[in-house]
Amino acid sequence: MEEQFSKEIIMDALAGVMAPGATIDLVSDGSIRKVATCDGYVTVDVAMPKDAAQRDALERAITQKLHEAAKTSGAAIKQLKVMFVTEPENPSPQPPPRGSGSEDTSAMLPGVKRIIAVGAGKGGVGKSTISVNLAVALARQGHSVGILDADIYGPSLPTLLGLDGLEPTMHDNRLQVFYVHGVKAMTIGKLVDPEKPLIWRGPMAHGAFKQLAEQTDWGELDYLIIDLPPGTGDVPLTMAQMLKMTGAVVVCTPQKVARDDAIRAVRMFQQLKIDVLGIVENMSVFVGDDGKEYDIFGRGGAELMAQRLGLPFLGAVPLTMSLRQHSDAGTPLKNFAKSDATKPALENMAKQIEMQADLAQGRVGAQGPKLVVN
Repeated sequence: MEEQFSKEIIMDALAGVMAPGATIDLVSDGSIRKVATCDGYVTVDVAMPKDAAQRDALERAITQKLHEAAKTSGAAIKQLKVMFVTEPENPSPQPPPRGSGSEDTSAMLPGVKRIIAVGAGKGGVGKSTISVNLAVALARQGHSVGILDADIYGPSLPTLLGLDGLEPTMHDNRLQVFYVHGVKAMTIGKLVDPEKPLIWRGPMAHGAFKQLAEQTDWGELDYLIIDLPPGTGDVPLTMAQMLKMTGAVVVCTPQKVARDDAIRAVRMFQQLKIDVLGIVENMSVFVGDDGKEYDIFGRGGAELMAQRLGLPFLGAVPLTMSLRQHSDAGTPLKNFAKSDATKPALENMAKQIEMQADLAQGRVGAQGPKLVVN
């Protein structure tokens, strides 16, 4: 039976590695910030050396030492990532309170003023479509906007933003954003084989989200929109533990089965002490090319749910042929053409969310849950 490559084995191995010019090893001097290991997938966060030119040599030394340790212990390393981080050695356990002012920024993402998560209780309700069009609508209003595709199980941004012809780049060990349609974007869909199934356990999901959020060079942002995976799993918990959130938007269709799952998403955000900014009803009605409307899923169900939960209703977005076409083509700006039937609904939705974000910014939330990965 194959041995597990444990945290203890990794730390013992790293105790034999010293940075160039150092007098004590990485473990003793506190340079190892975090170690995560699960089923042969290993991530090691190391404090950024003072001399950036030493990174490559240090990464080679760590990689060599860990592979030697794995071979000696009879374990296997399927994937090893050595990440150089710049956070302080002894970070404060209490982040600054949420809602301390409009110019406040996320402690983990300096320069980002507001972070809004877009979630859903189930897949297939158009959460990613809403995320993309919200980001574009806010950018059209003059805001600096980023969008993070945190749906690490099924990333949709490469298609919705038309990223197929673009390749990811790194500068100073940081991922460079894709600047498209007036929005800064990052997605794991451009960092892995597009046809490879993304099978993540808890620590791996935690590490993937952490890398995407923290090691992307976002610059200065008024808004960062986070497109979450559907459901109530690991990624929202990691997000709540890592980032100072402005609030969350829950997307659902009018039908009861979608509303039932959306309520669970609302309760999840509330349990994580994240303000729920409100509910968006997507695919509220189908509008045919002839302008005739069809209530395929039963219009108004999400609005009634929002009223019952005491939450703001952020608007109803119709399903149109043009919205589907522009989504498949990766041309979201075309949804805001004067003649497009979805333009008023999308602009109203963005206006309502911005208003609720203003209100949430003035409320001080409680400390989110702590997540420890061993």
